[in-house]
This record gives sequence, C-alpha cells and structure tokens, in this order.
Amino acid sequence: MRKAERLSSILDQVGERGRVDVTELAASLGVSGATIRRDLQSLSRNQLLVRTHGGATANASGDEVPTRVKAALHQREKRTIGRAAAALIEDGAVVGMTGGTTVLELARALSERRGITVVTNAINIAAELTGHAGIRLVVVGGIARPSYELVGPAAEAMLSNYHLDVAFIGVDGLTPEEGCTTYDEMEAQTDLAFLSRARRSVVVADSTKLGRVTFARISLLSGVTDIVTDRGALPEQLAALRQAGVQVTAV
Repeated sequence: MRKAERLSSILDQVGERGRVDVTELAASLGVSGATIRRDLQSLSRNQLLVRTHGGATANASGDEVPTRVKAALHQREKRTIGRAAAALIEDGAVVGMTGGTTVLELARALSERRGITVVTNAINIAAELTGHAGIRLVVVGGIARPSYELVGPAAEAMLSNYHLDVAFIGVDGLTPEEGCTTYDEMEAQTDLAFLSRARRSVVVADSTKLGRVTFARISLLSGVTDIVTDRGALPEQLAALRQAGVQVTAV
C-alpha cells in the first residue's frame, strides 16, 4: 500500500471511530508499527488528528483537510475522474471551474485542448493553465481561502457577467438528501454562483465524498445535472444519486 493510500485509510478510520491504535493499524494495513507512527506524526503535524500514546484521536476542531494533504489522497481516482470530466467538454466551450484537487486534475487534462475558455476562481488552477496557447483564461477575484479559491461578493459579481456552457465544482460532501456541501459558507455561495451561470453543471468528486455531509450547503441535487466519481462508490450510493435525477458516471 502506498503512503497516500495509508494516510487516507488512517483518516477514514479515525473519522469513523474517533480513535485509532498503532498496533491495530499496523495489522490492518500490513506495515510495521514504526511506519504507522511516522504516518500518525505526519498527519498530526498537518493538524488532521491528535497524536496520543499508542495511537491518535480525531481532531476536535472539525477543520477541513489542508489542500496540500488532499492533493496526496486518492490521486489515481482523481486523475481518472478529471480525464472523464474533460471528455464532457466540447471544443469552443466556456468552462467554469471552482477549486479542489479533483477539479485541478480536470484542468491538467485540458492542458492540450484548444479553443476553450476557462473561468476559474482557483489560484492553483489558474497557475496550471497559464501559458497554454489553446486556452483563454479568465480569473475571478475575491477573498483568498486556504483552498486556493477566491470567494465572496466580488467573485459572485464578476461571475454574474458571464455565461458558462458547463461548470465543474468540487465538493467535500455529497448526498441525495443534502446535495453538495463544503466547509465554508462563503465558498459555498461562490460555488453556487458558478452553477447558476452554467447550462450544464457537473460535480467531480472521488467516492470518499459520497454519503458525507459537511457544514455549508452549496446546492441541492436539483441544481446539478451530472456527477463524475470513481468506482469505489457503493452501488447503493450511485443508485440513490441516479434516482434523484442526476446523470452519474463512475470511472
């Protein structure tokens, strides 16, 4: 198991149980106790959990996972989702992109395309696409978030001047009942602005986001036309999303 996969599994387990033990983790993940202790120390430095004698407990703050850590988790799935999402974009389209590590993989998949206009509020996506001759890049300004997104009234006012053929948003949680959710209410409002300006609205999310609800609602599923996720999603989760009237692609 790769380090990124171990870290993801540890975070999942501490999220479910509230507490993890070094010996149990070593046995379940098939690595040494020393490796698990290094992993826990790494996660503790990033304030993703609290290190304890013999294990770790959940971070009581409830803060979102830092973007630099998110980028290391589920990389293969995010890359596959990004490529599948890119296939939905027609030549000459005007494409909206919010922030998020999965949307970043979509941007990377578009780097060789031509005749596409990208409107984004994400600093890292703008940096990824700057200098590509085939892409016209429009960056929406606003208040900077740790997620590298620029959000708030200024961003929403600027978006109101544009018409998007398709918008792609990343989420931190996705359920049929609560729709798309994220950790920050201002970010949620800016994400909603992207959806409202697009003819087609697509959520890109790895399967760990399905069945999860976080603090601020972006939109109910009625505001979404498509979801692109990975095959790690449970069949019943995919079925429930489809029953809500959304086109779901699992790759």
